[in-house]
Amino acid sequence: MHAELVCYLRQCTTILETIPCEDVKPFTPEKSKEIVMSLQQPAVFCNMVSDWPALHWNAKYLSTVLEGKTIQFRLGLKTVDLVPQFETSCSYVEATLEEFLAWTCGQPCLSGPFSCYDYSKYWAYADYKYIARIFEDKPEIFQDVRWSDFGFPGRSGKESTLWIGSEGANTPCHLDSYGCNLVLQVQGRKRWHLFPPGDTSFLYPTRIPYEESSIFSKVNIANPDLKRFPEFRNSTAHVVTLSPGQVLFVPRHWWHYVESIDPVTVSINSWIELDADHEARVEEAITRMLVCAIKSAENPSDGDLWLNPTEVEATSHEINLQYLNKAVSAYLKCQETSVSGQARSSSTGAEQRTNAACKRKRREIGCEPEGCTLLTQEWDFPTPKAEELQKMPFGPHLVRVLPQSHQTSMLGSAVESDGRDLLHENEGEHFGKLHCKRKRLLMSNDCETAAHQMDSDCSPCSSQTALSTNDLLDCLVNPRVISLVAQLLLERTRV
Repeated sequence: MHAELVCYLRQCTTILETIPCEDVKPFTPEKSKEIVMSLQQPAVFCNMVSDWPALHWNAKYLSTVLEGKTIQFRLGLKTVDLVPQFETSCSYVEATLEEFLAWTCGQPCLSGPFSCYDYSKYWAYADYKYIARIFEDKPEIFQDVRWSDFGFPGRSGKESTLWIGSEGANTPCHLDSYGCNLVLQVQGRKRWHLFPPGDTSFLYPTRIPYEESSIFSKVNIANPDLKRFPEFRNSTAHVVTLSPGQVLFVPRHWWHYVESIDPVTVSINSWIELDADHEARVEEAITRMLVCAIKSAENPSDGDLWLNPTEVEATSHEINLQYLNKAVSAYLKCQETSVSGQARSSSTGAEQRTNAACKRKRREIGCEPEGCTLLTQEWDFPTPKAEELQKMPFGPHLVRVLPQSHQTSMLGSAVESDGRDLLHENEGEHFGKLHCKRKRLLMSNDCETAAHQMDSDCSPCSSQTALSTNDLLDCLVNPRVISLVAQLLLERTRV
């Protein structure tokens, strides 16, 4: 009897050993963090969050948790125009998730917050909602989000934001000045159009509408106006459709346009701070001073909605100057810490990237080695080297988001990639160009491009040739110009 029992137990053990353990993740927290801190291309993590309670955060569940609490929704038209649908041109309503879900189901709304908005014509987006704020009375829910699995212990829903949208809801193309980004898709699918930092000139950056830490593109990615923005043809789109359970990594300073493609979508993201943010804060402080000073001097009756709704008000020159001085002090402190740390010991590859991030890498373009390197720097990140990419554990659990024309079957069922509707069919050939031969743009080239645009867009006697305040600001606070000003300013502090 005893022998039979032992045999039975051995058979059970053998069977259990053949059953895959779903809790085993493809990457340890340490390896995940190493990837996040060193990878300079967007990628999708798969099979990393199957045990996260946050995967149950669909809109219906969240409506129960919120218990009738209202949140703000941004509403925009589904019709695609040549101009981006910035937040300043959208409508806003306060509504419960129950009301939002009823509206997305096509139920007639004779009254209530969505009664004036036909579902067939509008989309709604509860975007950028701080979880710590909307669930402040339920702090236990923060632990449903476990960014510690990616090597960031203690980071939970408290340091994350929530995004709930209907089909068509979108975020205009922009880049985030601070940090890198991890995005968990919970419900529905979202299509991401990503562009590398080297494409900044091709995306016609603008700071109007103004929002700290967000640089917008003048181009409507869904329907680009190639007559006004011909250089957009030279951009390289990386397009991926993010599905529930997948986590997208967005590297620092990568542009992105995001659109919900299912009836209801829910996402959770967290911005990961980097040492390079200290210099970025100096650049943002300079930008804020210039934008607020110049736009505040305009006649208010002009009706220019230059301040994004996320910004409460235009801050005074005194406050902006205080912010600049604090940003410079923080940067210098970061520099001192970085130098002393490097003197004590050598670092791993991932640590070296974050420690050296305080010092922006300067790339010289066709210039003599002395005297003019500062004037010819590009506001750019180095193109990832082939040997660095080869070290990355790409495969079914970490899938690269490749340029649109270079998508391969490797993505398969892991990540669906789709570039439809990104450009008119006859313009598709201009996308997906490799960055190994990146076009070098000097200040003089920008002037020539602007002159060419003016000649092609209007006749000399047209009223459109009159420059506006925003035209001036687009030059003054261009990312490359601000980077140069910040470097000059920081050099003065070292004297």
